[in-house]
Amino acid sequence: MSTGRPKLARIRRISQIVFLLLFLFLLVMAEARWSRPSAQSDIRIPYPIRLFLEIDPLTAIAGALASGALYRGLLWSLAVILPTLFLGRAFCGWVCPLGTVNHFFSWVKSERKRGKRLIDSNRYKKWQRLKYYVAIAVLAAAAAGSAVFGLLDPISLTVRSIGIGLLPAFDYATRGTLVFKQTYFRQGALFAAIFIAILAANLLVTRLWCRALCPLGALLGWLSRGSLVNLRKDPGACDQCNRCLMACQGGDDPIPGAVWRKAECHLCFNCVAECPTSGIAFEFSAKAADAARGPNLDRRNLLVGAAAGLAMVPVLRASAGLAVERDARLIRPPGSLDEKDFLSRCIRCGACMKVCPNNVLHPAAGEAGIEGLWTPVVAPRIGYCEPSCSLCAQACPTGAIWEFTAREKGWAVGSRAASQPIRIGTAFYDRGHCLPWAMATECIVCEEWCPVSPKAIFLRPAEVADAAGALKTVRQPYVDPARCVGCGACEYACPIADRPAVYVTSIGESRSKSNQILLERQERRRIAKT
Repeated sequence: MSTGRPKLARIRRISQIVFLLLFLFLLVMAEARWSRPSAQSDIRIPYPIRLFLEIDPLTAIAGALASGALYRGLLWSLAVILPTLFLGRAFCGWVCPLGTVNHFFSWVKSERKRGKRLIDSNRYKKWQRLKYYVAIAVLAAAAAGSAVFGLLDPISLTVRSIGIGLLPAFDYATRGTLVFKQTYFRQGALFAAIFIAILAANLLVTRLWCRALCPLGALLGWLSRGSLVNLRKDPGACDQCNRCLMACQGGDDPIPGAVWRKAECHLCFNCVAECPTSGIAFEFSAKAADAARGPNLDRRNLLVGAAAGLAMVPVLRASAGLAVERDARLIRPPGSLDEKDFLSRCIRCGACMKVCPNNVLHPAAGEAGIEGLWTPVVAPRIGYCEPSCSLCAQACPTGAIWEFTAREKGWAVGSRAASQPIRIGTAFYDRGHCLPWAMATECIVCEEWCPVSPKAIFLRPAEVADAAGALKTVRQPYVDPARCVGCGACEYACPIADRPAVYVTSIGESRSKSNQILLERQERRRIAKT
């Protein structure tokens, strides 16, 4: 492996470019505009848009801990785990899209990364152990039943940042060249700012995110402890030029005379390619001299991290929000699991939001409590759930949104499921804002937009008096809760701009047995007792 030194670095660059372009291609293709009807008339996207999320080992391992099951697609993570066990942490240097972007921006010159400052910043630092404590904390939280690791997982973070933050901004700037129509996301600017801050951190320290915070990098570093690819150093051939340190991406001390940190090495081969005397080389061997096989972690900090992760979940769930005072506007996508199971699977990647054709899914702010931050919620004032669409379920990599068909959804005309349709909520009227009820003005927009058949909104003529006292007949709208599925089309189309006269709440949702209309729940209890 020591021959063809510059060639390996060039191959690595090609690999990074190819995988980054593939990642961006799949992200852009996660649009309804690229979908095709299948043999069952379901709308499907003919591209593996979940690929990078499914090969993510952190999503697979932490997700299995949180939910007690490994979702089918996540078996692809073995394609990363097995090579890491034998070859090392190559995923970070060859495949990871966030790692590639950080790698690119790390070459941007800054005053803090010149000469001796650059050499010193690329030496191994004790603060690089922080990512292992972060990984321990999120894995412990996963073991307690929460998927909060998705907030920091690099693949999830990149999908969320680009798909929800940067692509809509690019589309706005280029007047809709990428998507079918302009999309807007709540907190989109925040996601873009976080991503830009991660990239800007490379001006201070090369790949600062990867070295200090990335929990996936920590997991892969630990898995690579026994790998067979090791760095051989020849101190006699070293002329102290420090070019290997200047080009190092991982901060793993490739320089002869120092302990090589295997768990930090991204296998970028920059150090070997830059060495003018061939004093260092990678080779297959059972053990490397002057090498630390794994991170030297403080046991007390490990226990603190694990305890913090375990304590995090009950603390977050002890609030009244999810227990007895759930936000009525916490409306989940169709096919979502019950809230506790949903929070154990949702990794906050934003893939369901990105793929939604009507821009109805948005990242939660406070509707689901702190634990549910950035999980998807339905925002009917911005969009509505398309009756024949199941793309959010197709995009979800973890089964937080269970995959269903248009027939199983049961909303579209002619596709009513054999059993009850999937319901995400129920519409209610604010008669003080409704034009026919409050102002004796004819308006049937909500009834016209109602997509279910038979319609859940029906009209009844009523004789009312206008401002002059003259009697007139208007049709006043009502909701049939037995037919309403909570799609939000009525709220979306309501012409009252400030606060809609009809609004959807989560009550009546199929995923929860308790969040039902009170009279129906009491009737079921009465029947059960008799």
